[in-house]
Amino acid sequence: MIQLVPEKCAEFKSQLRCFYFLDAEDLPELARYFTCGRVPAGETLWREGAPGDFEAFIIAGKVEVTKETEFPGRQVVVGVYSPGAIIGELCIMEGRPRAVTAVALEETSLLLLSRERFEQLLTDNPTLAVKLLKGMLLAVSIRLRKSFERLAAIF
Repeated sequence: MIQLVPEKCAEFKSQLRCFYFLDAEDLPELARYFTCGRVPAGETLWREGAPGDFEAFIIAGKVEVTKETEFPGRQVVVGVYSPGAIIGELCIMEGRPRAVTAVALEETSLLLLSRERFEQLLTDNPTLAVKLLKGMLLAVSIRLRKSFERLAAIF
């Protein structure tokens, strides 16, 4: 992983719903709290039940998220996420183990925000943190709405 530079963060603004409420001048400050990561195709980002101390914002690539079923060794695909999506946000909010397994379907570039850095952002710059949280809530709300629509289509 490499440290994220502010210029890169500004390039990603248009791709991430979670940056929707941020102004251009907010981005260099926010960039200090993120790191960048790249995951090769087929690599597991995390496994269900593992400790979770970061969330990931997908910049490029695709990540498949699966959940274990009541039948041993059987999983259900919860979703396939592409650029603009947030994954792992439950852990950063709850501090509980990972609820799902995440695997890169193709080479994937990510912005990573650890729980520690998120807490630091809340302390250092609450106004900026609220803007980020509003964007994260928007992204998760859109995903939840799409889930409702998919469930309704089954019945």
